[in-house]
Amino acid sequence: MFGIVRPCTHRLSEGLRAEWTAHLCGLCLALRGDHGQFARVATNYDGLIVSVLTEAQTERSAGRRRTAGPCPLRGMRTAPVARGEGARLAAAVSLVLASAKMRDHVADRDGLLARRPVAAAARRVAARWDRAGARTGADLGFDTALLVDAVDRQAGIEALAGPGTPLLTVTEPTETATAAAFAHTAVLAGRPGNAPPLAEAGRLFGRLAHLLDAVEDREADAASGAWNPLAATGTSLGEARRLCDDALHGIRLALRDAEFTDDRLAHVLLAHELGRSVDRAFGGSCAHRTPGPFGPPPPGFDPDGPEHGGQDGHGHDSHDGNGHHGGSKRGFLAGCAVAVGLCCTCRVCCSSEFEGPWSGRKREGCCNDCDCDCSGCDCGGCDCSGCDCDGCDCCCPCDGC
Repeated sequence: MFGIVRPCTHRLSEGLRAEWTAHLCGLCLALRGDHGQFARVATNYDGLIVSVLTEAQTERSAGRRRTAGPCPLRGMRTAPVARGEGARLAAAVSLVLASAKMRDHVADRDGLLARRPVAAAARRVAARWDRAGARTGADLGFDTALLVDAVDRQAGIEALAGPGTPLLTVTEPTETATAAAFAHTAVLAGRPGNAPPLAEAGRLFGRLAHLLDAVEDREADAASGAWNPLAATGTSLGEARRLCDDALHGIRLALRDAEFTDDRLAHVLLAHELGRSVDRAFGGSCAHRTPGPFGPPPPGFDPDGPEHGGQDGHGHDSHDGNGHHGGSKRGFLAGCAVAVGLCCTCRVCCSSEFEGPWSGRKREGCCNDCDCDCSGCDCGGCDCSGCDCDGCDCCCPCDGC
């Protein structure tokens, strides 16, 4: 899973968290439905923003959600997922951009792609994804050739870039591609007046995506000798941060000029979480780091002891510090068997919570372990117009301000 907007579930209210998951799963299932099972590997966090923006401009309807079957990535639970043209556009864009990313890795001879047979297979997959994305895009009135052209120009621009080349010259193709995708959400939603401001938001989002990718890969690229726009143009981290902050401000201004039916999730992702992505790329901390989901049994492990949900020294069921029962106890071997089952069904990684294999107590999935500062509400940096922060699922990334 890749992308720069990775919201922390500790900050999203329950309603917005469900909406975000619905769009992520909707993108994944749209990729499967239009392009086959393997295409689901193109699912990414940034692509779902196209689906979010489309729905944010559209009147609510009963058909905007469907119930998807159990999935290991949801802890084998059913869930309502986004459906419709927004999810399909997100799938088409994600597929074309994923093919571009694959070709870029082939050109850089990264890892296994340095081997000719693997590189040849990757090129065939990328070409197939380009054609598939173009078919879906044509069904929606979106010409993915705009994306392909932008990607093709990128290599030439990078070849000519050197010290003194403006960094924004290098980011232009990415900006053009994302601007086209964002603007087309207004067409799908029947709000053509939103196309200009959303194109501007998309252009700046593409700039941020390119810059943050360069910042995060800077050390690895230097070690491997790979091309990096910051190193190639001689741009300092301070200048890169200034460009990112300017882009963030521009996105917030552009969103104010667009008309939405319900922009709560779009606002959280593009006005708040995007800012945290910038902070994370340039160095940040996490307030919710927790130990592993269950880890190895500690020395002197006693599965029947009170600290593991068994009985205390008087033969009574154990309780935690809050007076709650510790859960159903399991022996060491039984706990190991349950742990294997949790791992094989992906519940350890991807479910919001599960029962510990030995203690039976509630644990959080690994993917809920955020990498950001989750304290407080960050509504002071922008205009949260129409925001009602009285404990509702509002635009603020917290449960009430």
